[in-house]
Amino acid sequence: MPSLKDLKNRIESVKSTRKITKAMQMVAAAKLRRAQEAAEESRPYAERFNAVMAGLAASVGDSDSAPKLLSGTGSDQVHLLVVMTAERGLCGGFNSNIAKLARTHADQLKAQGKTVKILTVGKKGRDAIKRDYADTFVGHVDLSEFKNVSYANAQDIAKGILARFDAAEFDVATIFYAKFVNVVSQIPTAQQIIPAAFEEVEGSEASTLYDYEPGEEEILADLLPKGVATAIFSALLENGASEQGARMSAMDNATRNAGEMIDKLTIEFNRSRQAVITNELIEIISGAEAL
Repeated sequence: MPSLKDLKNRIESVKSTRKITKAMQMVAAAKLRRAQEAAEESRPYAERFNAVMAGLAASVGDSDSAPKLLSGTGSDQVHLLVVMTAERGLCGGFNSNIAKLARTHADQLKAQGKTVKILTVGKKGRDAIKRDYADTFVGHVDLSEFKNVSYANAQDIAKGILARFDAAEFDVATIFYAKFVNVVSQIPTAQQIIPAAFEEVEGSEASTLYDYEPGEEEILADLLPKGVATAIFSALLENGASEQGARMSAMDNATRNAGEMIDKLTIEFNRSRQAVITNELIEIISGAEAL
């Protein structure tokens, strides 16, 4: 049975932990508001950009003049998985859920006889995957030195991916990230970015209401690389909001658990102290009766 001093030390230790988790929860809440606004503000542009690109891609079709980023290499043997996670932990299952989705995707591809290559963005994704897929790693992007993720970071990542594609290092590229829904819900998402895959637009305003100059092929050749950077930037913003939301939720749960542990330890401490006092009284009474 722990002594009174041990119980008191444990209570003080848990109280210190509760102060830390409460402070982290408040910091995450402050950062979440800005990150959520950035993610939500980027969605209309990304959606409209994809709608226009979908119309252009539909008008080009599978013609021989279609850009390589749209038509692909003609093969899907080599897949590049870009796993985007956070640089820090203490955010619940945010990082592990993204890594789990990427591992599942990689296992399915390997079962089909495909070659898998992995590029990680964020230290936690690298740490979670390298144990099983260290031989498939082709690179890592460290964002820890940047206070805020910017479009320039997305452009740098996109340039690296496009350079690998131009060097025929892979046929298909897919990014993995968490789409922010709310504080308690972040959805792990896989999105193919090379070759570009667009959802069909009903009515196809992009192709029926506008005439493009120069032709669709030239416009696509210029916009598709920007589309890759836009998709990566949107994923980074969604990840930023998801990370802070997951951290806020995790720290709130940790603070509550610490409070419950303090209550239990306090009850145990009081019972132990009462038992000590009772034993001392019994000894005093027994000694007095013996006299």
